[in-house]
Amino acid sequence: MIQDMEEWNSIRQRVLREGVSIRQIQRETGYHHKTVKRILSCSSPPPFVSPSRSKPKLAGYEARIVAILEAEKEDGLPQKQRHTAKRIFERLVEEGYAGGYTQVREAVRELRRTSQEVFVPLIHTPGEAQMDFGHALVKMNGRLVKAAFFVMVLPYSDAFFVAAYPRECTETFQDGHVRAFSFFEGVPRRISYDNARTCVSEIIGVHARKLTYGFLQLQSHYLFEEHFCRIRRPNEKGVVESIVKFTRLNFFVPVPEMGSFEELNEYLLRRCNEDLDRRVRGKSASKREMLKEDQGAFLKLPAAAFEACRTRSTQANRLSLVRFEDNEYSVPVRYAHHKVVVKGFVDKVRICGQDGVVAEHERTWGKEDIRFEPVHYLELLERKPGALDHAKPLQEWALPECFERLRERLQHEGAAQGTREYIRVLRLLERHSQARLAQAIQKAMKLRRCNHDVVAHYLHADDAAPVPTFTLEGREHLLGIQVDMPDMHAYRALLAITAN
Repeated sequence: MIQDMEEWNSIRQRVLREGVSIRQIQRETGYHHKTVKRILSCSSPPPFVSPSRSKPKLAGYEARIVAILEAEKEDGLPQKQRHTAKRIFERLVEEGYAGGYTQVREAVRELRRTSQEVFVPLIHTPGEAQMDFGHALVKMNGRLVKAAFFVMVLPYSDAFFVAAYPRECTETFQDGHVRAFSFFEGVPRRISYDNARTCVSEIIGVHARKLTYGFLQLQSHYLFEEHFCRIRRPNEKGVVESIVKFTRLNFFVPVPEMGSFEELNEYLLRRCNEDLDRRVRGKSASKREMLKEDQGAFLKLPAAAFEACRTRSTQANRLSLVRFEDNEYSVPVRYAHHKVVVKGFVDKVRICGQDGVVAEHERTWGKEDIRFEPVHYLELLERKPGALDHAKPLQEWALPECFERLRERLQHEGAAQGTREYIRVLRLLERHSQARLAQAIQKAMKLRRCNHDVVAHYLHADDAAPVPTFTLEGREHLLGIQVDMPDMHAYRALLAITAN
């Protein structure tokens, strides 16, 4: 059947307008009389659908192809490990199939196309949210790293929030919620999730879930309702799935170059704010305007802040180190062999004892790293001064030049006791900043004698409160009071009596 519109139009023009006979058109084109008649009866070619041909050799194997494809779906095999049409053809040949590969390929293509799930469009009411994590590469300090980015979207207004982290875990999951609720200025009434380990510890049935301790902590604080998708049904939170893809293509292409995750999150927050001014197809107003309707259905933010961290109890070892997430962090030596509680935040690790917070370190996301605080070991070094130059926690301790000059002077003046005296000076860092101690050392070095007590004197001298001066400002009622001069004769008489 002819499908060329230009030729179709030419034939109709010549016959219907110019009067050329149908027989003449047949001679010129070679078309059948019925074909020319059909062209003259329709102003354009009708849509062409190829008729299905019978496939007798494949007829007995179509059920087998269906069984192979269905088994793959039920097992949840990854796409890269599923049967290709060629592999199905090879298996059918082994089972006695005598037909060609083309018929098998077309049958597989048709079955996969017609077996794709069809979905019903859903409505989204204000005050609901969907949450998911995505992954993308980021150039951090010149090195490519894989970042996990948290996404929460409000399907009604299509407003969304994004924050990036080194890893997807309990504390980043919680921190993402805290930041998102702050960005949206409220708590969604209902939030949809997939079945990630950060929130689900066990899948009990189609809808029943055993929730993780970290998720229950978050939910207990904010009081939102949870909804979990069925297994391998990401379409139940399809809005956030599309926003994850949108974020990766628009916020992480080209690959952003950042100095830290804090800088990256500032960039992402700015992009989320800018996106609020966009109007989505099918929406009546911008995201920022529709967000107000979402906020009207939100729960209120709790008055108390949520502490987004993972907590575990452990014990400091004999090296005054505490292990958390395969990394170790130092505590003051007096807490060695003692029970402590570790709180792992996104950006820091806080270690608590019976006296409260005993140490705080910047968090490391590597493996088998050690974070030392040199000050933690000074109390022990005062008892073992010979280990000062070999102590690992002090190897990379960058101190101002005046500290080294002070040590040389103390060792020169005090011989064996000079090192111990220098450590006593260093212990002042347990209560004072490095900059302030450096100033006190520089003042003390100007004197003929310089030791711990002299340096401490200058530190405490700076702490001394100024002597208050009495003024009559604001006390005008005292202006009329006259105070008589003291009679010193009585005092001298008293001294004379005392002398006798």
